[in-house]
Amino acid sequence: MATYRVSTLVAAPPERVFDTWTDPDRFTEWIGGVTRVTDRVGSAAQAGSSYTVWFGRMASPTEVISAERPRHLRTRFGNAILKGESDVTFTPEGDGTRIQQLFETRGFVATVVGRLFAMGSYRGSFRGELETFRAMVERDNPGAGSG
Repeated sequence: MATYRVSTLVAAPPERVFDTWTDPDRFTEWIGGVTRVTDRVGSAAQAGSSYTVWFGRMASPTEVISAERPRHLRTRFGNAILKGESDVTFTPEGDGTRIQQLFETRGFVATVVGRLFAMGSYRGSFRGELETFRAMVERDNPGAGSG
């Protein structure tokens, strides 16, 4: 098992950030390689729900372990290449929201792949996805944080 942490500040309120984060219809916009989301059971913002994220032909079943809108979301995900858990907190900070994401990978292959995704800030990296998400939310919420 390996642990990776990333964080960013989004110029939008926690409710908007959380709601966008838990909208599977928007995953293709900010999660590298996602082509679709299927098999939805319940809301992605509610504990006990599940869905499958597709990276081309590779499926990654995902389960929401715990959710507390607009402050916290924990999911378990996995396929042959990358599996583990994601724990995300959304904390008010100034006029925005601090996102802190912790990835815990499970298994040797996932640890190696996780390390590759943890390095740098390229489009598919953990940091790159978080920054793409930040830019997307701020683009959707022009003028947020300026007051």
